[in-house]
Amino acid sequence: MNYLIVGLGNIGVEYANTRHNIGFMVLDAWAQASNIVFESGRYGSTTTISFKGRKFTLLKPSTYMNLSGKAVRYWMNELKIQPENLLVISDDLNIPFGTLRLRKNGSAGGHNGLTNINELIGTQDYARIRVGIGNEFGRGQQIGYVLGEFNEDEKKEIPEICKRVIDGVKAWATVGADRAMNVVNTKPKPKETEA
Repeated sequence: MNYLIVGLGNIGVEYANTRHNIGFMVLDAWAQASNIVFESGRYGSTTTISFKGRKFTLLKPSTYMNLSGKAVRYWMNELKIQPENLLVISDDLNIPFGTLRLRKNGSAGGHNGLTNINELIGTQDYARIRVGIGNEFGRGQQIGYVLGEFNEDEKKEIPEICKRVIDGVKAWATVGADRAMNVVNTKPKPKETEA
């Protein structure tokens, strides 16, 4: 079974640690933990990981966020991936920081990357894990917020968030979306405070 796992983000060092790039961060963490590297290719960087008889192709599009569909469509065709074997990881302003939402399908919810993917592959019937980045910004500050870096407290939580997303992708591919949603769509455990 082959799967295409897409982490959304913007290319370039100036975007590397921004909230909008959480999809890239998850795939980078997965590759690092698996001791593999990405190779640059058409419309993006890819690498492959095997897990329990499944083959995951991880894709970081090089098209910029609002043109992500170009990369997704190309790699779906190249690898002969059906929409039911596609999962996209993106940031989401509408859910609290660190909260994850796995869905089997759905609208783009105002996310430019997902909007472009829906348009170019002609369906919104594919899985996505949305990673909450919160919405702690004033009126008119949305772009600066999503293209800003996580604060110091948030940065400490990124490795654990990445691990939870990776576990969610593996669960989705092995036990199915419904059971995986029970695991993924839980609030993060509150940090224990030191006495």
